[in-house]
Amino acid sequence: MAERDWDEIAEGVFRKRFEPCDVTVTAVLGSDGVAVVDTRCSLAEAREIKAQLGRLTSAPVRWVVNTHAHFDHCWGNAEFVAPRLTPSARIWGHASVPARLDPRDPEVRDWVARLAAEGPQWAERMAELELRAPTELVHDRASIDLGDRTLELRFLGRGHTDGDLWILIDAGSARVVIAGDLVEQSGPPAFGPDSFPLEWADTLDLAMALIGPGTLVVPGHGAVVDAAFVREQRDAIASVAQEIRRLHAAGVPVESAAQQGAWAIEAKALGSAVERGYFALA
Repeated sequence: MAERDWDEIAEGVFRKRFEPCDVTVTAVLGSDGVAVVDTRCSLAEAREIKAQLGRLTSAPVRWVVNTHAHFDHCWGNAEFVAPRLTPSARIWGHASVPARLDPRDPEVRDWVARLAAEGPQWAERMAELELRAPTELVHDRASIDLGDRTLELRFLGRGHTDGDLWILIDAGSARVVIAGDLVEQSGPPAFGPDSFPLEWADTLDLAMALIGPGTLVVPGHGAVVDAAFVREQRDAIASVAQEIRRLHAAGVPVESAAQQGAWAIEAKALGSAVERGYFALA
């Protein structure tokens, strides 16, 4: 019997939302093993995934895919390789991801310190943290043979980060597309300090060719959505980009653009969109 809170959204495709961060993990069962998409924030959280998958299926985890390099999606990777898992799973990600998982990187060290300061539980998890970067790198496209089915990995352009992958799964009569944080359901699009707000809508335009009316789209955070939802979010992101370009052309200073703009999403949800957009236009 499967864990009750893992949803089988298509034949052999299970997903679950985990706290903290309301991050979605997807498990795809094939005849040769299991592929896990995203590994959460820490080794402790990845151990939880492993334990639950052990009750879901007796098949081994042989593949891990990181949708992108943010901590809540890939800092559990090391739990899926030896000595914690034998034989090791092969870890896949965009070619830009390894540089973002270097423990010597000041941004990584800053994130570790910030999370450790959140409380005793976070401090304990950061103390045992071991970052493990993907070794199977995707530039444009790749595929993973699970025995009786194939995962197609695609990089279609920058958006939430510079290394967002789409994962395509044909599951019987259903088609599933895992979007990572290129699509958000439980909140607005996340325009972080490594986002590309002026390119994001173009990336979603390319993705729409892969998303039909009946396609199930799994966002990085939130409930499963459909093509109409992705199109609506694409239009909102395009509107943000258009407004950034208008304000920049009008000479509005970056410091006041968020207050002066007419935004398709709440101004407080813009994050780093204006700063990143102005930087790209400079």
